[in-house]
Amino acid sequence: MTSISSSTTFKVKKTTITKTTGKKIGKGVGAKKKAAQRGTAPPLRGSELNRPEKVIALKELDEEGKKERIVILLRRALGENTVIEKSKPRSASTTRDRSCAAADLAVATKALGIPFVLKKCEVLSTLQRMLFPDGLQSLFNNMSIGSTTGSSLRPSSSSVSLASMDNDSVSGATSVNSGGTDSKRGKTTPPNAREGSLLIIRALCEIVGKPVEPYVVTGFLASALDECGSSVSAVREAAEDTSTALVALASPWSFPCLIFPMLLISLKSTEWRVKFNALERVSQCATTTATHQVNHMLPKLIPEITSQVFDTKAQVGKAAGTALLNICQTCSNPDVLPAIPAVVKAICKPSETFKAVEELMHTTFVAAVDAPTLSILCPVLARALKEKLALRKRSACLVIKNMSRLVESPGAVAPFGPLLVPELQKVANNVQFEEIRDAALSALANLTKALGDAYDAEKADAARKAAMEVENARVEAEQAIIEEERLAGKKKEDAV
Repeated sequence: MTSISSSTTFKVKKTTITKTTGKKIGKGVGAKKKAAQRGTAPPLRGSELNRPEKVIALKELDEEGKKERIVILLRRALGENTVIEKSKPRSASTTRDRSCAAADLAVATKALGIPFVLKKCEVLSTLQRMLFPDGLQSLFNNMSIGSTTGSSLRPSSSSVSLASMDNDSVSGATSVNSGGTDSKRGKTTPPNAREGSLLIIRALCEIVGKPVEPYVVTGFLASALDECGSSVSAVREAAEDTSTALVALASPWSFPCLIFPMLLISLKSTEWRVKFNALERVSQCATTTATHQVNHMLPKLIPEITSQVFDTKAQVGKAAGTALLNICQTCSNPDVLPAIPAVVKAICKPSETFKAVEELMHTTFVAAVDAPTLSILCPVLARALKEKLALRKRSACLVIKNMSRLVESPGAVAPFGPLLVPELQKVANNVQFEEIRDAALSALANLTKALGDAYDAEKADAARKAAMEVENARVEAEQAIIEEERLAGKKKEDAV
């Protein structure tokens, strides 16, 4: 008889159970599928004016008949029920119906003329009333186009948010649940009407094209960016597609004076979707529509985009990294182009700073170094000068020394003097190795020569102190507001 002890082992054949449903089981319990990013929207197509003979029949109508037909198409696009044939039952307006009506309206605009449809038939005024009820003039009176500091697209109604972009009371930090529903954000226009208005603007951009640019790009781009924060998915998708069409239609020369300020204002929004869409539009301008203009605006663009890289919302941070790479690749300096991916990675991930400096160490500077190139390199070099290891500081000093020899003009490097000069002075005075101190002094001499009279150390120190005082005052004011709110809440609790 066989005895069984603690050392006895048994072999059990493992049986696998297969399901015949054809579905794959995810890894772990509750595994979620990664959401796919929206692709390019299909072009809008009409349902009534989709044939040449129908367009000819529209042209043959008298003026009153044309106006009546335009009004019917406009009401359909805005989601209103219109009864043409009484024998047919009414049906609720869908996104497809509104898209077709918007495309038909754009075809009619192209056939009958922009002034007749947009002005005489009051289509433009209706769109303005739907998207910003206070009117286009009040929008630009209250929005500081030339200034981007202290502005924000506030999560409230279109008219209020666009009219109060100068207000400093809203923080630029992203809040996941900041806006809530459209009703809580103060939206009074029905979602169907807002979606239809955006679809009409997009159809005008795609079907009519360049002739309609002066009518739609000016104010409707700001409204489209604002509607990207809507709680209604249909309105949000229409706003994203409309903003893409508006940026594609706009002239490249409108980027510095119109599109760029609006995008920077959108980056101050508390709605993460508004930020995300603004960053995608920056990438669109850099890669397709306004590459040359983006290159010239790099000194102003890079600090604003960099501040979004570390946003609390992952989608915003990823979009900021992509936008930063796209705008930096517009650099016209052929010597720096191979090192740009490493430099951008170092901006997004500070631990990669030395790898970027090593890439720059292998760069031979031959072409002139202009302001856009300096705006890409100087933040990483300034961070490298603060490294703990002295050898890494030496590498940064050598790059600055070689780069400073080919600076285009003192004005190009002047904004970056306060960033590099103090750090080089610290290395020259505090590092114990003589070779590294000599490298810092040599880099400082070349940089000072490149700066010429454009950099004044005393003025730079005074400006730095003034900025610190302003920042401290702002922090103290915020702390006082938080303390007041805490005390008020405590009093309410005590009263209860």
